[in-house]
Amino acid sequence: MESRRWELLLSLSLLLSFLFVSGARGWTGEIRGRVVCDVCGDSSIGPEDHVLQGAEVAVLCITKSGEVVNYQAFTNSKGVYKVAETMPESDRWDACLARPISSFHEHCTQLGGGTAGVKFSYNHPSGYFHTVRPFVYRTVNVPTYC
Repeated sequence: MESRRWELLLSLSLLLSFLFVSGARGWTGEIRGRVVCDVCGDSSIGPEDHVLQGAEVAVLCITKSGEVVNYQAFTNSKGVYKVAETMPESDRWDACLARPISSFHEHCTQLGGGTAGVKFSYNHPSGYFHTVRPFVYRTVNVPTYC
């Protein structure tokens, strides 16, 4: 019984060694960001502002091999969206464009200036993430307390 266990462990070790030596490596990347409502339209995030849950964001990336991949994400209750992918190292992201698509919040639907999209190079090693600056929506009618 003991010799069978050792044979199994040796076989497993050889298989794992083969996988690592043969270059069967994967790469994982992540892009994340936030979407907020700038209630007073003052271009700064303050106590009167809030995150937008359910806002839609598109992320378009081109890989090192030239493939174009398109992702769609929605913000969670903290206003955060995330896009993640695991792929072969040779196909990893090279450059990406993140852009806001829509806000489903009834009072905050006007896209703030300068938030049409953010282009960036993706040069992080596997397991790391890139944070995109927040996308900002504004209210249609600015409250009187602003």
